[in-house]
Parts: sequence; structure tokens; C-alpha cells
Amino acid sequence: MLIIISPAKSLNFDAPPSHIAHSEGQFLADANTLMQQLRQLSRAELGTLLKISPNLSDLNHTRNQNWQLPFSTSNAKQALLAFTGDVYQGLAVADYSPTDLAYTQDHLRILSGLYGLLRPLDLIQPYRLEMGTKFATTKGANLYQFWDTKITTALNTAISATGSRYLVNLASNEYFKAVKPKQIVVPIITPVFKDFKNGQYKVISFLAKKARGRMSSYILTNKMTNLAALCAYTEDGYSYNEALSSAESPVFTRG
Repeated sequence: MLIIISPAKSLNFDAPPSHIAHSEGQFLADANTLMQQLRQLSRAELGTLLKISPNLSDLNHTRNQNWQLPFSTSNAKQALLAFTGDVYQGLAVADYSPTDLAYTQDHLRILSGLYGLLRPLDLIQPYRLEMGTKFATTKGANLYQFWDTKITTALNTAISATGSRYLVNLASNEYFKAVKPKQIVVPIITPVFKDFKNGQYKVISFLAKKARGRMSSYILTNKMTNLAALCAYTEDGYSYNEALSSAESPVFTRG
């Protein structure tokens, strides 16, 4: 299985440099194109574009001005270690063995508004550019048009290289829209996590994010290849709910 997840807004570049292996992103030239345009924006213009506070505008304006190629472990960090949001807390990569980490490098991909598609150990520098941002470029009115088919083509290449039978979509809708499902060469499986609240099962955003990370870790550390094993998932009290599920969208409920 090849897994896709979203990035996180929260980043940790304060920790000491890791001695874990690193790799270079496939689309750094495209990222540089986007960043050179972002660098032209004032703090106020950046805040308006990203819909963020003045303090965050200042932070990300400074990040943009400091962003530069080439990347190295002295000015960048592995994506899987840099992102610290709910999904990444669920992944708990600090517990991975070297074998788990090597497998994860091959079987996990991170969608990104700036970097397009990242392997876990690809180096990144701090940024803020969500995939749904209406950032116009010479390629179109938004980032979906900028990335066009590049992300989908790269996913198909990874699917072929790993012999994956499924693409497991554990990304948010905003990021998955950067993928062209009809062009993916294997079935796409999109697990859904629901908690019981006020008399019904609902998707609760922050709980679902952590569950997507936990399921990613479950698949990766068990080196899973079939859907029957996926549906046996019972982490954190979730279990497969056949009545709410479809073949393409298994639903896991709790409570």
C-alpha cells in the first residue's frame, strides 16, 4: 500500500539536527518558483493571501525571505520530523525502528502546497502555503492548477516502484483535491473515522486527524498489503463498521 497524508501547519525546527538519513524533494525547482513569487509579497499582502494574523504574517514573511536552495541538514529538516500536527502525533515516528523508517520512506507520501509531494525524509525549510490557497501563478488561478498532473504522475511512479496494490488516502479533502483519482492506476481506499456524539456517529476533526496518523503508522509498521488486515484495525478503540462502510471507504467508529 502507498499512503498519502496532509502536511501540518505546526512545525518544529527548534530541535537539534537529526542524524537520520535525508533525501531531496522531487519538486524543489517548482517550490522555488512558488517561493520566489511569495517573497515579493509584503507582510500585509501575505496575511491577506493566507488569512492569518499579523504575528503569523511576520513569521512567515521572515521564513519566505530566509528560504533558499540548496537544502542541507544545517538549514532544513526531514519533513516527517518537521511537521508536528495531530496526524504526526498519531504517527509517533520516534518509536520507529530503522527498518520501519526505511519502509515508511518508500510507502508514505506527504502532499504539500509548496513542495507538491514529499517523501518522509525529504528535507524542507519552514513555510506556510496550504493547498487550497487561491495563489495565482502563470499556470493558473490556484495551486491545484499549478501542480496540475505532476502529483498524480509522481504517485503512480511510486505505486509502480513499490508494487502497491492500493493508494490509501488519509489526507484531508483540501489536499486530496490535488490528486486526479481517475488517473491513479490502483484502487483508492479512503478510511473514515467517526466518534459517537449527541446520538450519532460524526467526524470530529482533531480526533480524525490523529486517527489518520495512527492508521498510517499501523499500516507502515505492520507492512500491510491487504484490505482485510486494514479492516481489522482496532487502535484507540476504533473498529470497522461494516454497516456504514463501502468498498472504497471503510468507516471506523468509536463510542
